[in-house]
Amino acid sequence: MILLQVVADTTSVEAVDESLSVLDLAVQGGFMMIPIAILSVVAVYLFFERLMIINKANVEPGPFMNRVKDHVLRGDINGAKVLCAQHDSPVGRMIQKGLSRIGSPLKNIEASIENVGKIEIFRLEKNLSALATIAGAAPMMGFLGTVIGMVEAFIAIAQEEGSVSPKLLSSGIYTAMITTVAGLVVGIIAYLAYNFLVTRVQKVIHKMEYTAIEFIDLLQEPQ
Repeated sequence: MILLQVVADTTSVEAVDESLSVLDLAVQGGFMMIPIAILSVVAVYLFFERLMIINKANVEPGPFMNRVKDHVLRGDINGAKVLCAQHDSPVGRMIQKGLSRIGSPLKNIEASIENVGKIEIFRLEKNLSALATIAGAAPMMGFLGTVIGMVEAFIAIAQEEGSVSPKLLSSGIYTAMITTVAGLVVGIIAYLAYNFLVTRVQKVIHKMEYTAIEFIDLLQEPQ
């Protein structure tokens, strides 16, 4: 009979645990789950918004530069400018700025291309710092929620008369730990997303630098 009672108790506990969905756990996490959920939504939005912008900028400059070179060597600067205007990318805008400065000293052309490149890099890196902030802030909010939950649990224990129920103690602790888990999950995902986007931006910057050097070399070729 004792063995059957233990089995029945175990079965009932498993049934209760299985009935707890992710939403139920989130609700039991308390009010600190709200800012963590908001941060998760913002992180997802920033990731996909930046990913689309970076992918649009991450075009292979080789074919484009070959066509620009053909125009420049033929002396068709206006045709090269039109080609750059049609090439909606950081590389296209940099080369277009350089073409508009043809006739100026080479240092001035390099400086104008570099200034446009800085602006384009700023546009690519926009909101990446916010994603990095979420990666650090979400776990901290989770820890704060856990501390608040533990304080509430111990207050409830202190208000109990007589012996403290193990159920009360365990439920208060696991409820408090939910925010830590949620904060860490959001923080880890945001951190991975941030590093992925930074790597993609670096690839675009490398292509921009290579193209700028190639364009300056083109201007120094004998006409």
